[in-house]
Amino acid sequence: MNIGGNHYRTIWLDAEDPRVVKIINQLALPHRFEIVELRQFSAALGAIRDMQVRGAGLIGATAAWGMYLAVLEAGEGSFSPLEEAGQTFKAARPTASNLAWAVDRMLRVLAGPPKGRVERARREAQAISDEDAGYCRRIGLHGLRLIEQAAERRKGEPVRVLTHCNAGALAFVDYGSALSPVYAAADRGIPVHVWVDETRPRNQGASLTAWELGRYGVDYDLIADNAGGHLMQHGMVDLVITGADRVTSRGDAANKIGTYLKALAARDNGVPFYVAFPSSTFDFSMEDGLAEIPIEERDADEIRRISGKTASGSIETVRICADDTPARNWGFDVTPARYITGLITERGICEPSKQGIYSLYPECEPEPK
Repeated sequence: MNIGGNHYRTIWLDAEDPRVVKIINQLALPHRFEIVELRQFSAALGAIRDMQVRGAGLIGATAAWGMYLAVLEAGEGSFSPLEEAGQTFKAARPTASNLAWAVDRMLRVLAGPPKGRVERARREAQAISDEDAGYCRRIGLHGLRLIEQAAERRKGEPVRVLTHCNAGALAFVDYGSALSPVYAAADRGIPVHVWVDETRPRNQGASLTAWELGRYGVDYDLIADNAGGHLMQHGMVDLVITGADRVTSRGDAANKIGTYLKALAARDNGVPFYVAFPSSTFDFSMEDGLAEIPIEERDADEIRRISGKTASGSIETVRICADDTPARNWGFDVTPARYITGLITERGICEPSKQGIYSLYPECEPEPK
């Protein structure tokens, strides 16, 4: 991700002090670019809980580096404090499978002999980060084919992509999932226009996706969450690409609340609907997304309040409803596989079905009983 002419990842180990992990504070965006230092396990946990970092891949990478910090604090002694740290991480954001996947991967590496545990933790956290960035780059190259095909039909006019929430570089270590094909297309000189859902209540589309696209030089317009169906009805969307936080073995996908409604509108209007994600987002232990994927319910004040920049330049949070208004705040919904055109992963594009998924990931197919 290029910011001000410099390349940044969303999380990295400080080059001068290996006891410090650095992140881009996404709570400060888009009004201020700020780097935060994580020095303790509790700081990494807080970054995930408070959404200084968010997005499936980045949550996983932050948990991995958080486990590295936990090892630094615990020393090369008992393994039980690390198991406790891992369980605490898993409970922080229950919907995204990448978090539990990364924690379990770290614990497997750390369960060995105490000697050398710090170095093993550092190497594995770095490997998880590097794999995430590499997988997302490959997602972009596979998804590029879809934009190239749409560009042929558009005959020189911009390909119009609608996305929901933020699944760009800020949601991963680098490149992103849903936006990675867009960036790959821009690099090839293919004109692309992105419709950016605001994504209430946290407004990740308005504050993060729009910010990213602007810095990459991609043409975009911010739209209200409920405008997507209207655009599709009037032939103004060529394809929809979203990210995902957990995908089951049959292709059901959990993503930011409101994604399901976009899939319904896309189906009704004949617009292709794709979900892009690295394989760490798969949960092969689950089949029925509606019945099995845990849906995080967040603080209701995220619904009742909104933050922004005032005319004087200060950042303020205001209440948008009566003081005694009750509210509920589900963070995610599940789009059934039947409404998804295809899944874009680092290994290619497949249909959202067990047959399609296992054609790309045969090693994950369960043995016949």
